[in-house]
Amino acid sequence: MNPSGDVDPASLGWSAMPAGNRGSLLHNLIRRTLPAGAPLSADGFVAPGTTEFELDSATARGVGGQTSDDATRRSSRPRGRLRATLATLRPRQWIKNVLVIAAAGAAGALGRDDVPVRVALACVAFCLLASGIYAINDVRDVAEDRLHPRKRFRPVAAGELGSRFALGLGIGLIAAGLLLCALITPLLAAVGAGYLALTLSYTLVWRHVLLLDVIAIAGGFVLRAVAGGVAAPVTLSRWFVLVVTCSAVFVAAGKRQAELLRTERAGASRRRVLAQYTHGRLRVILATSGGIALFAYCVWAFELPVVNSVPWRLLTVVPFAACLLRYGALVRAGDGEAPEELILSDRWLMMAGAAWLVLFALSVHAAG
Repeated sequence: MNPSGDVDPASLGWSAMPAGNRGSLLHNLIRRTLPAGAPLSADGFVAPGTTEFELDSATARGVGGQTSDDATRRSSRPRGRLRATLATLRPRQWIKNVLVIAAAGAAGALGRDDVPVRVALACVAFCLLASGIYAINDVRDVAEDRLHPRKRFRPVAAGELGSRFALGLGIGLIAAGLLLCALITPLLAAVGAGYLALTLSYTLVWRHVLLLDVIAIAGGFVLRAVAGGVAAPVTLSRWFVLVVTCSAVFVAAGKRQAELLRTERAGASRRRVLAQYTHGRLRVILATSGGIALFAYCVWAFELPVVNSVPWRLLTVVPFAACLLRYGALVRAGDGEAPEELILSDRWLMMAGAAWLVLFALSVHAAG
């Protein structure tokens, strides 16, 4: 895709095909990735200047990088109540709550008594809380979402779910999540309430304040880690908490970087806080947070004892560093606005993540 938003046939590797077939196949490919009714030019490509339907970076990654919103764009039929409700819950976002389990695993507690059950239930509780918050935010941000190239396909913004239904769904999910936390331990309910307060206040206040928006996002990840420690219950390493904090800042800054690039390329208006960010400022945040995260991870890994002469935890440093470097490269290319989509769509990132997970699991097993 060139800077104007048009698709370059040569970049898709169709140059060796006859012109007639190339146009037909490429026309069908582009039509499947655009919303119903998106205008195409006479040669079958996206009409120049059509910013409303401009392909974002996630779509440009192709089939492997498609998002749930992209799938909605390809369908001309509205989703039914069940599918729309499921889309509102954002199940792909639940991957963030794996941190609840990872925190307990990092402390070596997953092999103890009923800890796996308690931590798994805590993870479910935070999924309920997160989905409830998404539903409420969709109601609050419905007007803004309808102006966004991707968010306008969310069920509430698209008119597939009523605002009253979504609001009731959100309140019900939050109540269920807090109740489940309280059943595990009252302290976990307090952590869940803190997560709820931080996330809702982010929507109302912090997302509009320079730098504090990034810190608030990072705070949500830290509270997930704390929830894992409370559910176990175990004491988390200070270095591990620092790793989570800096990694979360790294991801949050990547979101802002991708959003800034998207609005510049589309020539679209920006949110007030985004207008205060510059590429230079975001690069500093990315480099600093990424560097501290890697340093803290190395210290955390080195302070743990070697088990059976195999430094399993030390070996995890390599794939962790690979994940940071790969994610940073993707952010520089304009990806990262939807971290969960990026993690689940980039092959190299998934391979590095899988290597880290295997080595991390082996280290937990050896230590247990």
